[in-house]
Amino acid sequence: MRELIIYDLQEAKSELERFLADHSTLDSIEAAARICTEALAAGCKIISCGNGGSLCDAAHFAEELTGRYRGNRRGLPAIAINDPAYLTCTSNDYSYDEAFSRYVEGVGCRGDVLLAISTSGTSTNVLKAADAARDKGMKVIALTGPAGNPLERKADATVCAPAARYSDRIQEIHIKVIHILIHAIEAGMGF
Repeated sequence: MRELIIYDLQEAKSELERFLADHSTLDSIEAAARICTEALAAGCKIISCGNGGSLCDAAHFAEELTGRYRGNRRGLPAIAINDPAYLTCTSNDYSYDEAFSRYVEGVGCRGDVLLAISTSGTSTNVLKAADAARDKGMKVIALTGPAGNPLERKADATVCAPAARYSDRIQEIHIKVIHILIHAIEAGMGF
């Protein structure tokens, strides 16, 4: 058991080191933080989406902004598309492929930001949400896996985790990026 624990921790450390070694990583995170900060400073909001664990990350991002991260401050406008009634209603009436895009269509406004999370970068519902965001005049930030996927091409700023054997390693990079984004947003907003 101990060997498995050590192996997993060392593998996670190795993936993080590979991520940090790519110098475009810092530029991408900085660009994403700037987009979020500028939108929030202008009175706009951030909408986030993803599937499975990525939806949990999207919700975590939104709750840290509306609630608090490291210190007390005013709540910031952020929404994760994770209402089960909405998701099942829209999926039943249209299809699961439309669930996120219909929400962006209905709630998104010019100047808002969509944080689109997909470890593969190929999730149809996330791609359609990015298209809907573009149609509304929103900026799109993507957290995804290895570069060259369809989601990356739809985003204003993309943070790509390196290729990994399993998606949990990509998700671990994503949650680290989410925490950095929140910290950078708070700093950029003067909190």
